[in-house]
Amino acid sequence: MPQMLDMIEKFLSGELLQPPVARLIGFRLTSIKKGEAIIEFESSERHTNPMGTLHGGILCDITDAAMGLAYASTLEEGESFTTLELKINFLKPVWKARLKAIGKVSKKGEPSALLDAMSLMKRRT
Repeated sequence: MPQMLDMIEKFLSGELLQPPVARLIGFRLTSIKKGEAIIEFESSERHTNPMGTLHGGILCDITDAAMGLAYASTLEEGESFTTLELKINFLKPVWKARLKAIGKVSKKGEPSALLDAMSLMKRRT
């Protein structure tokens, strides 16, 4: 039976459209391997809060997507999952930047798993 990783690789190759939330927000999967996913995102004015910085919910979305795809890459066909809890720390505001969220499976257990993610930022000039 094919694994979820096979389907996710089709997102990466362009065989399948990126998921609807990725198209809505504008992030994209750029790397996948079993237990690890990388999402890239270019922030713009349409992603800002009233203070003009990147809305925290957008950071949560790209982080959740990176962790979710990392976990999904470990599943067999017919298995599913959902995020039970998400905690994020904002260390500094983001204006216009290119972001990379890296999600990794730290511990896969039953019925839950632990995943870590970090976002890296490269400011646009």
